[in-house]
Amino acid sequence: MTLSHAPSPDTLDEEAARLHESAVWQELVASWPTTAPPEETCPRPAAPQEEWRALLSVPVAELVAEAARALPAPDPAVASPLPGRAGAVLPDRLYGWRRAGRVEVLPSVHMAYARRVLVEWGWQNRPYRMRNLRGARCLCGALLTTHRLGHGSLDTANRSAAWLMTELRERGWRDLIGPWNRAPGRTAAEALELLDAARARARRAGE
Repeated sequence: MTLSHAPSPDTLDEEAARLHESAVWQELVASWPTTAPPEETCPRPAAPQEEWRALLSVPVAELVAEAARALPAPDPAVASPLPGRAGAVLPDRLYGWRRAGRVEVLPSVHMAYARRVLVEWGWQNRPYRMRNLRGARCLCGALLTTHRLGHGSLDTANRSAAWLMTELRERGWRDLIGPWNRAPGRTAAEALELLDAARARARRAGE
C-alpha cells in the first residue's frame, strides 16, 4: 500500500508496521551496532598511507552512513519555528505551501521536528484522533503534521514511524503505535522518551 497525500494516523501506523516487518527493514535494523565497540587501551596510530588504504576496503554506503551520523541534526527551534499556538488548531492542509522548495530530511531530523510539535502544541492520547480540540497531537499525528509543515516526505514519516515501531518491539510491545500511545496511564513524558529513543536508533543507522 502506498500512503496517500493525506493519510490518517491509523493509516501511517498500519503502513509503518508493514515496513517494519519487511525483510529490507529487518536487514537494516540488524546492520547497525547495538553497543559501542570496546575502546583500545593503547591504540596504534595509523600511518597516513595506511589510513587511505583502509578506506579502500570500506563500502561506499558505509562511508556515507558514517558521514551522515557525524552530521549534527539542525535545531528545529532555530531552523523553522512553528506557526504559533493558533496554528495548532488549524487544518494541516493549510500548511501545504510550506513544502514548496523544501529538501528531503533524514528520519532522525524529521523526528526532531515532530518532538517540537509535541512539546509546543501538546501530546494527546484520545483514540482515533490525530489531535484534540486544543491542537495536541498523538505520536503518529505529530509525524504527519511534521511532514505537512514541510519537513520530510510521506516516505520519511513512514520510516520515522517504523523506527518508533522498532523501538517498541525492542521493549516487548507487539501492537501498533496507536494502542501504545493511548494505553491507560500513558504520559506525555513517556511519548517523548520513546520518540527520543527511536531517533537515537535511526541516527546510529545513518538515518
